[in-house]
Amino acid sequence: FEKAASILSSNSPMIALAKVDANDEKNKDLASEYDIKGFPTLKIIRDGGKTIQDYKGPRDAEGIVSYLKKQAGPASVEITSTEEGNALVDGDKIVIVGVFPEFAREKFTVFLTLAESLRSDYEFAHTLDAKLLPRGDSSVSGPIVRLFKPFDELVVDFENFNLDALEKFIEEATIPTVTVFNHDPKNHPFVIKFFNTPNAKAMLFVNFSSKPFGAFESKYQDIANEHKGKGICFLIGDVEASQGAFQFFGIKEDHVPVMVINDDKEKYVKPNVEPHHLESWLKEYKDGKVTPYVKSEPVPEVNNQPVKVVVADNFNDIVFKSGKNVLLEFYAPWCGHCKKLAPILDKIAASFANDADVIIAKIDATANDIVHEGFDVKGYPTLYFKSASGKLLQYSGKRSKDKITSFIKKNKEKTSQQSSIKEEL
Repeated sequence: FEKAASILSSNSPMIALAKVDANDEKNKDLASEYDIKGFPTLKIIRDGGKTIQDYKGPRDAEGIVSYLKKQAGPASVEITSTEEGNALVDGDKIVIVGVFPEFAREKFTVFLTLAESLRSDYEFAHTLDAKLLPRGDSSVSGPIVRLFKPFDELVVDFENFNLDALEKFIEEATIPTVTVFNHDPKNHPFVIKFFNTPNAKAMLFVNFSSKPFGAFESKYQDIANEHKGKGICFLIGDVEASQGAFQFFGIKEDHVPVMVINDDKEKYVKPNVEPHHLESWLKEYKDGKVTPYVKSEPVPEVNNQPVKVVVADNFNDIVFKSGKNVLLEFYAPWCGHCKKLAPILDKIAASFANDADVIIAKIDATANDIVHEGFDVKGYPTLYFKSASGKLLQYSGKRSKDKITSFIKKNKEKTSQQSSIKEEL
């Protein structure tokens, strides 16, 4: 990033690269304004902040420089020769070209608006002559939008110049029938697009070098073709490239071959699946016959530390069914602020050790699903207090022993239960 910044500082016009520590308390509001949910997140800001787009280019210095130079230029470039057409449509990426009888009138203006809106996602060009393009009907004079892609049908034409219709066409046409998730960087933009789609997502994770892979690939492609345009997208992932997905969904390598379906609300997992299971299990999911899968660490065999360990599988028992006042920290193992808070929570828990009405607990929110409504966890650490009667409060004060202790004492309630879950744990 610094190398790219140095190179681009001498570009004309200059392209400024900047960075913000979104984990710093004084920058929290800014991070929230820009909807920062992971690191690093890169944004392209234009027109004094009027236009904000996600950066979707490479993450090496040369790639950043090349991508941002294109972003600083016109949203759509004119193709005036076959050499320019062949250089732009190289077969490895999505390119959208408008063919027009003249560069004027309303449809050309709509196309330029489209290009400006989606320029961080795709490359755009326009031409007066379809013969300069490497593929597709060369006799058309337009106006027409021609989309080139390196998968499925390689060329798709579209004639409706309603802006919403164009955006919908591009959104649907640029998702492969089956997205491939492996170590090939050419596939990475399509993987990102797959996970960003609002549709339900079906994912099959297999070992691409295994003998059964061919049977899985063929059957899965047939199923995806049958469901095209029906609200569900398909991805096939190589185990070697899918460790991040495994961690996110809470699946293990001994589940492989494994099929996962993730919709707006739940995820569903079919471990050790066979090719002939795929279609029937998908039908069971669509019929509402599959039980949602909840990611959880193992329930601790011994849970006798001052700060109790909560996982998804004992969340309900400790937080809700215990009838106690529970202060619960949602943390991430890599979070610096969580590490600073840990000894403070230990001291708070020790101070309430003889209070049978209060439990201090923590849950690794990256390793356990939070399936209960009411917990809005957008960053770490997040502290919630559940009173004995079930009232739920988020703690947003200073993370000090005195302030948190005072908050607990102010909001805790007497419990009616005689037994102590602390003793049971």
